[in-house]
Amino acid sequence: QAKYLAQIILVGAQVVGRAFMRALRQELAASRAAADARGRSERPQSAAASRITGISLQEAQQILNVSNLNPEEIQKNYDHLFKVNDKSVGGSFYLQSKVVRAKERLDEELRIQAKDEKEKGRKAET
Repeated sequence: QAKYLAQIILVGAQVVGRAFMRALRQELAASRAAADARGRSERPQSAAASRITGISLQEAQQILNVSNLNPEEIQKNYDHLFKVNDKSVGGSFYLQSKVVRAKERLDEELRIQAKDEKEKGRKAET
């Protein structure tokens, strides 16, 4: 009887293990597909900036509540959100760090756009 119980436990563990591995493979495939789709939707430099900073352009815009890349509006919203999330006034260090990362990502995007415009200007002169 103990032999049958051990076999049942072993078979059950194998079934659960296979199901877990299958689910893990599906999740990895879905994650890769989402990353590929996200990479295709952005310019190569912009996609690289998203990977480096760990935050997408859209997420950064949502965090700082800006719809377009206006440096003055970005700075104004950043200053406000950074100040209200300061830990010394009862804010959240986590939220404050998200605000900083969002600002870094938007600054990087502005730098990429300026570089692209500069290159287009050079090509137009030629």
